[in-house]
Amino acid sequence: MAIPPQTLAFVFGLLGNIISFMVFLAPLPTFYKIYKKKSAEGYQSLPYVVALFSAMLWIYYALLKTNATFLITINSFGCVIETLYILLFMFYAPTKLRFQTAKLVVVLNVLGFGVMLALTLLLAKGEKRLKVLGWICLVFNLSVFAAPLFIMGKVIKTKSVEYMPFALSFFLTLNAVMWFFYGLLLKDYYIALPNVVGFVFGIIQMILYVIFKNAKKGIPVKEEQQPKAQQLHQLSEQIMDAVKLGTMVCTELSPVGVLQPSMEVVDVVVEAVMDNIQKKKEEITS
Repeated sequence: MAIPPQTLAFVFGLLGNIISFMVFLAPLPTFYKIYKKKSAEGYQSLPYVVALFSAMLWIYYALLKTNATFLITINSFGCVIETLYILLFMFYAPTKLRFQTAKLVVVLNVLGFGVMLALTLLLAKGEKRLKVLGWICLVFNLSVFAAPLFIMGKVIKTKSVEYMPFALSFFLTLNAVMWFFYGLLLKDYYIALPNVVGFVFGIIQMILYVIFKNAKKGIPVKEEQQPKAQQLHQLSEQIMDAVKLGTMVCTELSPVGVLQPSMEVVDVVVEAVMDNIQKKKEEITS
């Protein structure tokens, strides 16, 4: 007896929730280090603020869409855990960094979300409102795709997989597979298609890991350069956290023309961290 597509969709949606739950918990090692150091200096709050905004958007979207229980459950947990990450970050951050994080939360998660909420309620109705929200959600999810590209470039350049653990790549790929089949079984290709990108990046990362896993490590860092190298390592961890937090499902959108509008958000989310990493590299090599 064949299993009904709706039953299979439920199974894949449940598995997607479980894996996404683990992905949301992936930054815990970073915050454990912050807790042990009693300082968040050298780290960035941007990935967690953006992840919180994305989860808020998906909850709003799911409340307008029928039969979206899986979106509500996983993103409700996402809102809670991202809020805790941000609060912990601000607690251990220096005064200047704490102020910057608070300003970012107010601008993006309070004012930004409030303006988006008001505009979509006033200017769009019914299916049009869902599509507008879907575009916004898709742009924010695709923005983190720049982070895997940066990591893959770093692996190729350094011939080291230090910042790209195999387990992370595997679970991100598995997460994309779960949500892809969830959308496919529901015959909602707007859910399925965006996760193809995540699947492809995951496969490429695992291939790179196999190629470079036995490669020799780079030149040892001189003793006087170790503090700077440690800061570079912390910034690279932020890129990894951005990847971990950017694997949620994308829904109800036409994939045509996605890449062009998403590039602005790519710059906003990733540019700050990448610029800091580049500056630290220049300081270490100088």
